[in-house]
Amino acid sequence: MKSKKAVSLLLSALLGAAVYANVVSANTERVTEEAIVVESLRGTTGIEEANVLPEIKSVPKNQERFALNYVNQPPMIPHSIDGYQVNQANNSCLECHDVDVYRKTGAPRISPTHFMDRDNRVLTEVSARRYFCLQCHVPQAQTEALVENDFVPAGKFGQ
Repeated sequence: MKSKKAVSLLLSALLGAAVYANVVSANTERVTEEAIVVESLRGTTGIEEANVLPEIKSVPKNQERFALNYVNQPPMIPHSIDGYQVNQANNSCLECHDVDVYRKTGAPRISPTHFMDRDNRVLTEVSARRYFCLQCHVPQAQTEALVENDFVPAGKFGQ
């Protein structure tokens, strides 16, 4: 009885492997026939080739702030951040935007949400999860879109 089960399982496994091999072979042939072309931000430059770097956009020293495009969008930085350090030991953004100094500098104050931990407890210092400003806030510049899109600001945002 045990040998019949063993033979049956062996035959099932062999049959399954044969069917799988046929499916994989058919799919491989179909993919190579269709020749899928994917274009990246590198354009047609191959990965092994060095491409020409685009010119770095200059950010004006100070400019008007861009309008927000959706609810809770992190505001963009309306000034150059060349030379700013944001690391575990130092955060140059806090020199102007911290609660103690923003009135003297005229800079916008850090949002109260940046002083809350993940359990919504209010802290006396900027939360560790909000300390690295440049993860969400980026310098603003008028540039061409890297990828075509049909984004439209939500509601009255972006006006």
